[in-house]
Amino acid sequence: MSNELKKTLGPVMIWGLGVGYVISGDYFGWNLGLAEGGPVGLLVATLFVTLMYVCFVMSYAELSCAIPRAGGAFVYATRGLGRGWGYLAGVAQIIEFVFAPPAIAAAIGAYFNIFFPEVPVIAIAIAAYVLFTGINIYGVHFSAVLELIVTVLAVGELLLFGGITLPHFTWAAFLTDPLPNGASGIFAAIPFAIWFYLAIEGIANVAEEAKNPQKDISKGFLAAMTTLVFLAMLVFFSSVGVNGWREVVFAPGSETPSDSPLPLAMAHVLGTDHIFYHLLIAIGLFGLIASFHGIMLAAGRATFEFGREGYAPRFLGKTLEKRKTPAAALILNMGVGILALFTGKTGEIIIMAVFGALTLYIVSIFALFALRKNEPGLVRPYVTPLYPAAPLCALTIAGVCLVAMFWYNFQIGLVYLSMVAAGYCWYFVFVRAVAK
Repeated sequence: MSNELKKTLGPVMIWGLGVGYVISGDYFGWNLGLAEGGPVGLLVATLFVTLMYVCFVMSYAELSCAIPRAGGAFVYATRGLGRGWGYLAGVAQIIEFVFAPPAIAAAIGAYFNIFFPEVPVIAIAIAAYVLFTGINIYGVHFSAVLELIVTVLAVGELLLFGGITLPHFTWAAFLTDPLPNGASGIFAAIPFAIWFYLAIEGIANVAEEAKNPQKDISKGFLAAMTTLVFLAMLVFFSSVGVNGWREVVFAPGSETPSDSPLPLAMAHVLGTDHIFYHLLIAIGLFGLIASFHGIMLAAGRATFEFGREGYAPRFLGKTLEKRKTPAAALILNMGVGILALFTGKTGEIIIMAVFGALTLYIVSIFALFALRKNEPGLVRPYVTPLYPAAPLCALTIAGVCLVAMFWYNFQIGLVYLSMVAAGYCWYFVFVRAVAK
């Protein structure tokens, strides 16, 4: 066993990882926000959140290029703000990366179940966990190549989906019941708008495995963000505009929100027997797999860094001698994810991941400001454009989003705070005390 990661990633693979982490957000999850805000409410929330992510990515790329470590936000916050704040960023990051995959695994099961209704959704989801944990343990280069392939297929499928459905778009359909819950629905829709972009920051967690992190990471961040903004707008308008928002939230005859909105929209345009409908489902699985696989990869690195630095049991900070992959961290994350699957609450799992993400974003921006002040001599191969306006914009919007999240999801927020508090109990008893 060792504690070093292998450097094998180039700029194209980093772009593939960045888009792959996020692209499942185009295939499911975002549609749950329509029930909260309607098409206008979710659109306003999405535009608001898109601005936050563009500003955040421009800022976060500076940190990841200057300090290319697998721990991402945990490392930046520790260096800029101290161990206590670093621990908060690390816990938030792990909550985000560990809770996002179960929601995606449930969607994989839902899509696969369309073809094989006799196979339980949860059985498919657990099988996906075991398979892709094994792939990540096998090696990062193989994982990244696979991620790039499935990401390119998933992007191509979204372009095909837009090409088929956009000609059927009408404003009358799009604006049906535009704000079902009034203006307050805009704020309630925020976590599902964030789902369009959640986990793009995972690019930073593979910086240590990049061949040239000081150049390639910033390129990967910006190229991935540009791709994802375009895809989010394409999917949003081409799905809702064909027959109204309710048709991509509820399957015919059901009052349970669906985890497969794109097939619902495609079925309205082409019917369920058309070859492109079946192609969408088949390749749609690649989009879900890309994010599931990619976030698991990033989650493994986040947990690994916690173990390597002594903030979690040391065995989590070890890699396999030959493969140089964090097997113990990956297996632990799989176990937690499978337990979350059994709750059967996709929406609530998404919200939990978003709480972690917003905390990570806020602490990271403060770390950026602190490092600019305290370490002006730090080598920064990439510098945030429009500094300090861009990071201030990201910080302000993230703060508003976090307050709205607690207001509309108070019980889940309490669970999140309880998890963070439990983490701090561990920190003060086992980590801080030992450090003294």
